Amino acid sequence: MSVNSLENPVAPVLTGQTAQSPVQPLTDLLMVSCPPQFAEGARNAVRTCLKVQPEERVTLITDRACLTIAASMAVELEALGCTWHGFVLEELAPRPLDGMPQIILEDMESAQVSIFAVEVQPNELRSRMQMTDVVNRRRMRHAHMVNITPEIMTGGMRADFNAVDQLSQLVLDKVRKASYIRATTAAGTDIHAQMNPDYRWFKTSGIISQEKWGNLPGGECFTAPGEVNGVFVVDGVVGDFLCKTYGLITAHPLTISIEGNRIVRATSPNKQLEQDFWAYTHTDENSNRVGEFAIGTNIGVERVIGNILQDEKFPGVHIAFGDPYGAHTGAKWKSSTHIDVVGLGFNIWLGTAAGEEQIMRDGEFLIGA
Repeated sequence: MSVNSLENPVAPVLTGQTAQSPVQPLTDLLMVSCPPQFAEGARNAVRTCLKVQPEERVTLITDRACLTIAASMAVELEALGCTWHGFVLEELAPRPLDGMPQIILEDMESAQVSIFAVEVQPNELRSRMQMTDVVNRRRMRHAHMVNITPEIMTGGMRADFNAVDQLSQLVLDKVRKASYIRATTAAGTDIHAQMNPDYRWFKTSGIISQEKWGNLPGGECFTAPGEVNGVFVVDGVVGDFLCKTYGLITAHPLTISIEGNRIVRATSPNKQLEQDFWAYTHTDENSNRVGEFAIGTNIGVERVIGNILQDEKFPGVHIAFGDPYGAHTGAKWKSSTHIDVVGLGFNIWLGTAAGEEQIMRDGEFLIGA
């Protein structure tokens, strides 16, 4: 069933204990069977990361691919006693979405918290931006769980996010003082990122606040760089919908040459990956521009798995081409695309007024406990 307006409204998938639904829900998330091993990750999401309170309202957005994961969070929300509305995207609009269904955006207008647990499809970034525009404007606590999988629910989502937050704060305090960051890997990465003092650094450690919505599982510090030059070897994973297609690319890495913050070459033994990445990063005038420079800090993630949602939190450096999240970083330019790329086994040095400090060697942090 497809509904694109409120003239014939579709009810939320499930409403919480204190709210009334005007019509029969299409899918009752509390009736969806979910594995018991999801419970710890769901509890982490709802209680530790989002700190949902019983008196708050929550908008829970999912799709058919992530139904059991959303159901595990619905159980946790129900146990908490808060008011929540759930939505399954395919019951509201055709996929890929050409925009976020209006009923979801309107529900978010009266919620304090939102959760987005969805498997992305090509060309849906616009719909996600519509959603995060509401999040940013209303200063909501938002958990972005794009391409969440059972493996992540029983892996990265079980991390000690308080410990991740402590490490992230240590990294944040140091990178905010850095005028440049230099990073290398044994695979051939050698990049120099000049920082722009007018751009802000943020941590998204998994502990989500009104200051910045965050991906779950969390664990990174990021900014928009001033200018990046060098070579970045992607032997981990590429993001957005290419992630599902190619997964872990250690056996056929993507080598990206960057000059003046722009991609000038991208090569891979996998020519289809090379072509798809090149096409994606040439969607608009800024799609090939480095919009994000980030350091992963989730020490609970022990390996990359071929899923960008978790892999970008793996300790090391990842960068993204396209939109710089200007509402947060302060960068003034925009793009309709944003694609992260992850490498492995980093050495990282920070350049400050006091000299150069190495904070990671061969993928291991040299700071913190």
